[in-house]
Amino acid sequence: MSKSVAAANAQQVHGEHRWDFVFAALYDRIMRRGEERSMGRRRAELVANARGRTLEIGAGTGANIPHYPDAVQELILAEPFEPMRRRLERKLGVSGKPASTLDASAEAIPLEDESVDTVVSTLVLCTVDFPDLALAEVSRVLRPDGQLLFIEHVRSHSPRVARWQDRLETPWRHFGAGCRCNRDTIASIAAAGFSIQHEEAHWRGVPPIVASLVTGRAAKGRPDAAKDRPGD
Repeated sequence: MSKSVAAANAQQVHGEHRWDFVFAALYDRIMRRGEERSMGRRRAELVANARGRTLEIGAGTGANIPHYPDAVQELILAEPFEPMRRRLERKLGVSGKPASTLDASAEAIPLEDESVDTVVSTLVLCTVDFPDLALAEVSRVLRPDGQLLFIEHVRSHSPRVARWQDRLETPWRHFGAGCRCNRDTIASIAAAGFSIQHEEAHWRGVPPIVASLVTGRAAKGRPDAAKDRPGD
């Protein structure tokens, strides 16, 4: 690799890293309209189904914190990006919700096998570099009767929107701190050995390329364990 190419690559990486810090600082402001128009309600409906020892992967700045029910006996909020985690911890302190934070990615969860009743993932599996590895880790830490509750971006069923998702995947990924707007996340969850009950949804108040969502519950290999949708 030439020195000029190496320097250009280093400058790009440095620029992306710097933008990630800016994005973390602006995240709640960027998300506010979409949260108010529909996502806040969807979070509340989903997280109301959490129970027992609960782990949230990619907890971000803590948008789900107000929605966790009393059925959660222990709440662990994992967030690997330190600027996001600082905001998460501040929001947690203000809320008074009993919970702990964890510096950990979804691909490497430092918890024992079969030690968690519920894993929550909201807008996370679109951002991880290795979703199959993340889902394998989720399966590992979940107890046999455990559940994965999720809201995720997915590839649109509209051919026109899907084409724009493909065209804009790279610039959107740089803007959205790793968000891949065109992933087939349901297929990935099924391939990880989960049985899934889900519904499709539309996120109002956001750009069309990230408006297609799936929300639901997945159980470890038991078709009868995921028969109820969150909010049913």
